[in-house]
Amino acid sequence: PQDSEQHGPPRGRGFFWLGAIALLAGLTALFSAVDDRSRGAQMVQSNGSGVVLQRDRSGHYLAVGQINGVEVEFLIDTGATDVAIPGSLARELGLEFGPPVTVMTAAGPDSAWMTRLDEVRLGQLYLNNVRGTITRAPMDEVLLGMSFLRHFSLSQQGDMLVIEGGTDRK
Repeated sequence: PQDSEQHGPPRGRGFFWLGAIALLAGLTALFSAVDDRSRGAQMVQSNGSGVVLQRDRSGHYLAVGQINGVEVEFLIDTGATDVAIPGSLARELGLEFGPPVTVMTAAGPDSAWMTRLDEVRLGQLYLNNVRGTITRAPMDEVLLGMSFLRHFSLSQQGDMLVIEGGTDRK
């Protein structure tokens, strides 16, 4: 019995170190992913005529903007019909949960509510009275959809997205 204790570390200690290494690797990966996501795409330029966004590592365009004067993070989504806002943020913004609707999401049909946004702003670009959808899905960003984007000119140049001012700013 005493000899077995002197022939190397006990099994428990080996499992402990293996678990500690796995935990550190997992935390490193998690914080790296969170850091990449929180940095998001960068607004390279914002002037009177538009904004230029740089694509992030996952291929998305993210930008900080405003809804009704409150800062939010937008995910530019030309596949979204409306500006889609998670329910928790909609409550914080004091938005009216209008008529219920069924929306198509990547996960299939889901229920949501129509709403109106007094103002949506991305850099110097803004619109008043923008149609929005309040979603039940837990999202980190607001989907900046076509109810806003269709009023502007979009062009992709390499890993940059250029959104320029339109003439319709009602």
